[in-house]
Amino acid sequence: MNWGDVNPALHPLDEAALADTVRSLGPARCVPTRPDIPFADPAMSEWSHGEARSWADAMSYALVDRYGPWTLGWRWAHDEGDFDGGPVGHWCCPRDSVTTPDETLDRVEAALREWREWLEFLARCFDTYPLELADVDEQRILWERTARSLILHVVDRTGCGSGWYGHCRQVLTWFLDHRGVAPDVAGDLVDQAIGGRFHSWTGPRTPVVDDIAERLALSLEPADARVPVLAAAPPDHLRRWLDLRASVAWDDVPDSGAPGPVVPLRDGAAEDFRDYDAAIDPARAEGLLRALDLLRAEAKRGARLDFALLSGWQRHVLDAPGPPPFRDAPAFAKGGRERYGIEPDTRARLDACLAGSAPDAGRPLGLTARAARAYLDVCFFHPFDDGNARSAFLALVFVLAREDVALDSTTLLRRVGFEADNPEDPLTLVRWLNLHLDEARRRAEEATDRTAG
Repeated sequence: MNWGDVNPALHPLDEAALADTVRSLGPARCVPTRPDIPFADPAMSEWSHGEARSWADAMSYALVDRYGPWTLGWRWAHDEGDFDGGPVGHWCCPRDSVTTPDETLDRVEAALREWREWLEFLARCFDTYPLELADVDEQRILWERTARSLILHVVDRTGCGSGWYGHCRQVLTWFLDHRGVAPDVAGDLVDQAIGGRFHSWTGPRTPVVDDIAERLALSLEPADARVPVLAAAPPDHLRRWLDLRASVAWDDVPDSGAPGPVVPLRDGAAEDFRDYDAAIDPARAEGLLRALDLLRAEAKRGARLDFALLSGWQRHVLDAPGPPPFRDAPAFAKGGRERYGIEPDTRARLDACLAGSAPDAGRPLGLTARAARAYLDVCFFHPFDDGNARSAFLALVFVLAREDVALDSTTLLRRVGFEADNPEDPLTLVRWLNLHLDEARRRAEEATDRTAG
């Protein structure tokens, strides 16, 4: 997230209504209750990483939908919580923080307030001095003082637990962004100033803090300022994806594990729909489950993956009266940061790309590469007016199901976004998919061994 995503000045909040709003969201109607078993019991770990985490993810989704992306920090807990090294003390992790419905919702509200108060405090710190990048040569001591103060505030707020330096880097980058430094330049300058000298569970020594603040201030130049783009046409991220798609070395990450069917102990896709999506809206989960049944029947008969097939599933995903049409205008995602163009042949190009997901498509890639590529194709062609991430996931599940492979969990596949022009993302997704399938095979084999024993 950049500073614009979380800047309180850009995201007003009615704090008086916060408690009622949190309790009015979909996940508030179905808060899980922690089982009365020892923390060391394997069943507790399964509950925490399954039902409870899916519920917390659904609450994050609902808060973002209601208030905006700034709310994502409500789970950024101290130490080894949901996300390491954050400034939030009222939330830890599903195992510790999801207890009874009333207590859990109180914690969500308190954590969100705490995160908001921290953002408001940072905004005040950023404006302690009237800093101008154009005058940096005369103001370096003030830039240095502000950077030093911010480091110490993060040290105090996080307690220097696991991964605390990640938030420190983020705060310093936000500070530079707020004062007019281009975000990509800001991140590089902060990394160079820190130089890997912060460590988990260790507070930085005063000379190190002083040196980092000084280095950061000395590195700034007026030329680091953001350059407003006024007349340039917005980039077409679909074209960027197609260029990247053609250059990715998809064969570099082969399928892991033995070839052949993968029959998991649990239906990971269906369970995620029941836990995560149902917490957001029961009707949303019901639509996805209907689409899942349909796609598996079509996978069993070896159907060809194309837009018409996607649209048939999307009818259930969106609870539409009929299959939704292909979009007829440019589409946007990620808060408008990505734009996907439209041409007369865009649908035909999507069909051509999806045809490459078949196992008999010329020189076929490994299964996980084909499934990941189909997922990203749907994401960045963005064929529907709504529900494209869900459609992309269904496409991935279909490609696997067509070759008798299924997932028993979806943690890394439905909670993380990918960028159309990030060269690392495609193979990262392939690796994550391999990881999920390796775990599904391992758990199924262990269950078989226990039964045989």
